[in-house]
Amino acid sequence: MATPVSGRNRPSFRRFLSPPVILAALAIVVFAFYQYILPNLVQPVQDFFDGWLPITTVNQCLIWAMLAVGLNIVVGYAGLLDLGYVAFWAIGGYVAAWIMSPFFTQWTVNIFGSAAPGLEAGIHVNFWLVLPIGAAVCALAGVIIGAPTLRLKSDYLALVTLGFGEIIPEFFRNGGDINGFNLTNGAKGIDPIDPIPTGPLQLLGFPATLNAFDSTYKFLVYAIIAAVAIFISLRIRIGRLGRAWLAIREDELAASMMGVPLMRTKLAAYAVGAAIGGLGGVCYATVTGGVIPDSFQFANSIILLAMVVLGGMGNVWGVFLGAFILEWINSTGLAQFGTSVNSTLGTNINFPSYNFLIFGSLLILMMLFRREGLLPETRTKQVLQEPERGEIESVGADLEGTTV
Repeated sequence: MATPVSGRNRPSFRRFLSPPVILAALAIVVFAFYQYILPNLVQPVQDFFDGWLPITTVNQCLIWAMLAVGLNIVVGYAGLLDLGYVAFWAIGGYVAAWIMSPFFTQWTVNIFGSAAPGLEAGIHVNFWLVLPIGAAVCALAGVIIGAPTLRLKSDYLALVTLGFGEIIPEFFRNGGDINGFNLTNGAKGIDPIDPIPTGPLQLLGFPATLNAFDSTYKFLVYAIIAAVAIFISLRIRIGRLGRAWLAIREDELAASMMGVPLMRTKLAAYAVGAAIGGLGGVCYATVTGGVIPDSFQFANSIILLAMVVLGGMGNVWGVFLGAFILEWINSTGLAQFGTSVNSTLGTNINFPSYNFLIFGSLLILMMLFRREGLLPETRTKQVLQEPERGEIESVGADLEGTTV
């Protein structure tokens, strides 16, 4: 008689659909399409993708999505309202600019770097080493800012993070002369950033270094880093630390009574979220070729928060999708839509100037009709779809007054 196969030993295909496998397959498909298929298609199709979804826009969307995933750890997992997340983005970008450029010409340091010919002076650290350095510096910054402020709650915490987000860009803007030392080059910023060395990836046909025009190859690099950020976020979410974050988000008092160390757990959320922000900042510096303080305005923190809310606060995939959609609208979609409308109707409306009006309208509509976001977390969806206490009482009163 055949032995029944237990549920534990039954072959399962879920492992083949794990997030890393899905992301890797999707990244390979997108890379192959832009690198090999699109150049061989008819010209109208090429013009469509070049106008509506160029690979440079895809790279920008990936970086914004990475930043939104980091903010989701702070806001969506731990329930800590952070209005200054752009500061970690800025710190990561400037760390890359300091140690991946010829800015500090008084020193000549090269640690497996890829300095351009004629720009050997300065500090040139390999991009793959700068990533953990930028993440570590931002994590330390998150701990420093969080240690004295995370005892605050709700609106007060939001105000403190808002101040932090305003201070950091101003520091970079005014750091061109600190007792005679040029730390940030002021409002001019720092450029150029060293190209990305590919190392062993050359065996797969990659160029030795990825410059400004190697956007398709850069896409794979950013996709790998985004996949790492998503993987970390998902794994922590189901672990002990992630469950502690969710407990604090739901009821801080109950979490503390159950033995959750509030301060240490909140600091961990700030540190992990800031580290992912640092990864995004390093990638942003390489995709733009430099950093300037004006790129890290407070409005970017609000846009990142809108991405988290619209995508589905607490759900990594929803946040990733929301960030991708909003950044595409902001960078390419709105401008292309305006061009199409103006050419059809003969008007001259500057649609990109109304981006905040559109974002505000989207937020209003989402809060009215789908408060949980596009792809909500199950727990958040259940909470937001529960009727209010007054509605329950009114329904109960109606039932009591009904006679059979």
